[in-house]
This record gives sequence, structure tokens and C-alpha cells, in this order.
Amino acid sequence: MIRLLLPALRASLVTWVLCGLVYPIMVTGIGQALLPFQANGSLEVGPDGMVIGSRLIGQQWDGPQWFHGRPSAIVGPDPSNPARTVPAPYDAANSGGSNLAPASKALVERLAADRKALERAQPELAGQTLPADMLTASASGLDPDISPADALLQVPRVARARAVAVRAIAAFVQQHIEGRSLGVFGEARLNVLRLNLALQRTYPGP
Repeated sequence: MIRLLLPALRASLVTWVLCGLVYPIMVTGIGQALLPFQANGSLEVGPDGMVIGSRLIGQQWDGPQWFHGRPSAIVGPDPSNPARTVPAPYDAANSGGSNLAPASKALVERLAADRKALERAQPELAGQTLPADMLTASASGLDPDISPADALLQVPRVARARAVAVRAIAAFVQQHIEGRSLGVFGEARLNVLRLNLALQRTYPGP
């Protein structure tokens, strides 16, 4: 019996040392040495040294002076009634999508309401075909990026709020478009956090 247990214990100990200690320490060390910004969460820090957010996680941007991210369908428990859920957009502790089918009445009603709210904020969008990411939520609810088409449609609102020429904000957006990763993966996009921080530095607004 002992002869059978000893090899198993040795194998378990070696595996624990390699996978539980050596590998994590090695990967952490390489990450900190070669890509410290990415390894620490791609965090953006303000002038006061406080963390503003992560480039990897979407967040709420309120107000016409900001570019808005992709909608978030994350929900959380209602504090007044744990049996119910309430919207909790961009809650990184509870990532997820609505999982509603395209024919869902709830989804159709939400999209219609969001479209009306969008057209109230930007009357020039009435009747226009909109990019999907302007109204639909991502599977995670934490998408940090928007498409160039989405950003460009928001330009007139941002320009009005910051008292800047539309062509200047449009050119600013074009300058911040990121191409496909390694030229192959994904699509052209803009990181909303980076875009808004650069916008505030370049055009502080009234």
C-alpha cells in the first residue's frame, strides 16, 4: 500500500511545486518585466494618482460632452427585494448579457426606448440606420470599445457640448481609431476610456 502511495504523493508534490509556485512566479515575473502596464490591468491613472478605470472594462459615461460606450445589460439583485433584479450597467462583479432572443418582446421594447432616448439627445439621428453596437449590449456587458461608425455618429453631440467645430472632433476621432490586432484579429475600434481622456485633454470644453 505504501509503495503505491509514495509515487502518487511524489507526483502530487512535484506538480504542486511546478504548477502552483514555479509557473505562476515565472509568468508574473515575465509579465512585470516585459509588459507591466498590461500585467497590472491596463489601468488609467489621473493627475491625482487615483485610478480612473481600466482600458479593458467598459464604464458608464453620462453627459453629452462624452463619447458613450456600448450599452450594458448587466443586472443585479434589487436591494429592496432580493428576489428581483434591477439594471446594474457595467458592474464588473456581475458580468453578463441579457440572453434575450432577437424576437423577444422585452428586447424590442428596450431597443425602441433606447432609440427614442438617443434621438432626443441627437435629433439628427432620427430615421438613420445605426451601427449595432450603438443600441445592442455585448455578451459581457463590459465591452470597452465602440466601432468607428458609432463614434462618428456621436461627434455632433460632443462637438455641441464642448463648443468645438464638428470637423475638429471628427478628425480627433479618426486619429484615435485602433486597427485590427496584429493586423488580423478583430475589427477597427476606439477604446472609450482612452478616447474620452484624450478628448478632455485636447478640448476641455466650456
